[in-house]
Amino acid sequence: MENTEERSSLMKDFKEEVSQSQTNPMKYIGLVLLIILVGVGSGYLFANNSGAKNDAATPDYAVSKGKSFGVTDTKDFPDTATGTVKVGGIEGEGAYHLERTGGESQNVYMTSSALDLSQFVNKKVKVWGTTQTAQHAGWLMDVGKLEVL
Repeated sequence: MENTEERSSLMKDFKEEVSQSQTNPMKYIGLVLLIILVGVGSGYLFANNSGAKNDAATPDYAVSKGKSFGVTDTKDFPDTATGTVKVGGIEGEGAYHLERTGGESQNVYMTSSALDLSQFVNKKVKVWGTTQTAQHAGWLMDVGKLEVL
């Protein structure tokens, strides 16, 4: 009999332990949802805070005479033009244009892969860019650098 008692104390009933560990699946679902919520919330906060330094409302990005914006190495942007930035392209080419002396035929229509040109509307500027193929614009330029005059 001693032998049977020893055996029974050494043996465990695994059915009881399994059923105890699976007490409530809702707490695991709640934990997963909490982790997802924290991840989405922190991603939202990081995304909104990372762009704040480039916002036009910050003093570092203030548009003032003599300031340059865009790339510092202009080797990829060899063409230059000077004029006043205005909103609007021509026949879907360019979102902005430079008004230059000599009339509408002298306008430079612009897009930019490096700058937000909306910050410079009605400012006299010098731009560095690359001439693009156009069907309607006399001169279409991808602007890489801009200096406020």
